[in-house]
Amino acid sequence: MRGLTIGQLAEQAQVNRETVRYYERRRLLQRPSRSIGGYRVFSDDALRRLQFIRHAKVLGFSLEEIKELLALRVRSIDTCDRVRERTLSKIADIERKIGVLQEIRRALGDLVSACSRRRKTDECPILDSLQTDGI
Repeated sequence: MRGLTIGQLAEQAQVNRETVRYYERRRLLQRPSRSIGGYRVFSDDALRRLQFIRHAKVLGFSLEEIKELLALRVRSIDTCDRVRERTLSKIADIERKIGVLQEIRRALGDLVSACSRRRKTDECPILDSLQTDGI
């Protein structure tokens, strides 16, 4: 096992050092061992976990969901089925968010249209809408 300093680990995983420390506090990464000089020494497994976390975040998983997925990495008979269920749930969540974003896009488009129809003396419909919570 080769040891990695926090800087080396962060660089190889393409995150910053504070991210590594944060994930330690959230118990997504195990506390590293210490060298004789007192430096924290991370294992190759810490690098793999950090890469897993980063990739899962890119796919939209929350840190709590990632923690569950990491726990499921321990091999068992139904691991794949449980991960599949969590992934299907994440897809449904993304679909809901897409729907909300489409509604927001439509509302903003309506405001832009209203803005283009206004006369010079009219108030700005976009600012009015934001003021009155009219979206």
